[in-house]
Amino acid sequence: MRALTLVSERNLTVVDIPPPPPPAPGEVQIRVKAVGLNHIDVWGYRGMAFVKRKLPIVIGAEASGEIAAVGDGVTRFKPGQKVVMYGALTCGHCQACVEGRDNFCENVGGLYGFHIDGFGQELINFPERLTIAAPDNLSFRDAACAPIAFSTVQHMLFDNAKLQPGETILVQAGGSGIGTAAIMMAKAIGCTVITTVGDDSKIEGVKALGADHVINYRKDRFETITRKLTKKKGVDVVFEHVGADTFNGSLLVMKRGGRLVTCGSTSGPSVTFNLMQLFQQQYRIFGSFGATMTNISESLDKMAGGMLPVIDTEVPLDDVATALARMESRQVFGKIIVHF
Repeated sequence: MRALTLVSERNLTVVDIPPPPPPAPGEVQIRVKAVGLNHIDVWGYRGMAFVKRKLPIVIGAEASGEIAAVGDGVTRFKPGQKVVMYGALTCGHCQACVEGRDNFCENVGGLYGFHIDGFGQELINFPERLTIAAPDNLSFRDAACAPIAFSTVQHMLFDNAKLQPGETILVQAGGSGIGTAAIMMAKAIGCTVITTVGDDSKIEGVKALGADHVINYRKDRFETITRKLTKKKGVDVVFEHVGADTFNGSLLVMKRGGRLVTCGSTSGPSVTFNLMQLFQQQYRIFGSFGATMTNISESLDKMAGGMLPVIDTEVPLDDVATALARMESRQVFGKIIVHF
């Protein structure tokens, strides 16, 4: 069967690998239909795995598919059922896992497609406990955006930042896969949304999603405009994932007691900021990584209710190089999907 494999740094190719055996007890066999690309895939492509890993490795951390077969003891799924997969090999028995805080697993075995073989293969045997049913009315394309993109935003906004109806939020990089989701989720509960984009071509797109104010941060200082828009009060929440280029500016636009939640650092991981500003303004800064299985289910429910992900590009498996090049260009508006 075909598998999207990183053979060496920046050498990603489709190779033939043996199909998996029948699923073991407690496993399901999933026929992968769509893979969502994320910046984590670009990091992996560049060799930024943070821990040692063996190559070649099958990439793909976010995907949807259908059940092809079930192993002994599996009761929650049947062949033909639409599913998505959790992106980390959690242990299932530590306190965090038992409490449903899956992304705090104390014995995590790695991220699929990053440290261990991922979902970019036609068939994969997978633990039943890490498999999540997807609504029948969702396409494989849309469902593939739930395990990372939508669920990451769900976790950031509602578990961590505790975003409330009527608050004002600044969404950095609103044209990205998670930025577009953040705009939609915030507008759905009646928030005022200010967002930044890096290109004028994205302005109308984010407005169509509900953004109230759009700032091209490459042309204008988003800090100055955001302060003016909020009458110098600042925003309640900042949704950060850009990193070094915007982090300090994000702190400047927060109201006293404001919350900043961040899950990424695409422009660089290191910043220096004023500690006096932090404690005098009583800012709350949340680091957010991944999501829980509950967040994925919540995201799928939102999609089934009509909040569909924004899709930038869809490519067949053999054309994944084009998709990665587009993602690296930072011209993406929404998500990139690879179809099997």
